[in-house]
Amino acid sequence: MADLFAYTDGACSGNPGPGGWGVLMRAMDGEHVVKERELQGGESETTNNRMELLAAINALEVLERSSSLTIVTDSAYVKNGVTGWIFGWKKNGWRTSNKKPVKNVDLWQRLDEAQARHDVTWEWVKGHAGHPENERADELARAGMKPFKEEEN
Repeated sequence: MADLFAYTDGACSGNPGPGGWGVLMRAMDGEHVVKERELQGGESETTNNRMELLAAINALEVLERSSSLTIVTDSAYVKNGVTGWIFGWKKNGWRTSNKKPVKNVDLWQRLDEAQARHDVTWEWVKGHAGHPENERADELARAGMKPFKEEEN
């Protein structure tokens, strides 16, 4: 059985501004790529954090059946949120420890629901540091942003 990896990234031109998200999905058999799929999308007015979240959400929602996978992100916001902060937010009715509404709550709830169907391991990598799969996810995110960036001009 192949190991499944999703390399995710988000990009934004201005924050807020036009943004994009990208995902490189890979099924691996040891060192060999068995199957690969690329996903991308974007929005005209968004933030970098929303694009990072949408990349992870789309990686999970595209899977047709319950799967075991590793999501690799360069977003500490996504990794820390989904592996730590979210538990307190849910307990506090989607409020932060200082009782303020959680930012991007719609996407955090969607991510929480999407990952509930799967066995997900979350990994963080340093962005723009030459990690080939992360660089590809970044290229996909920029490509996803491109049509919305052109609307600006």
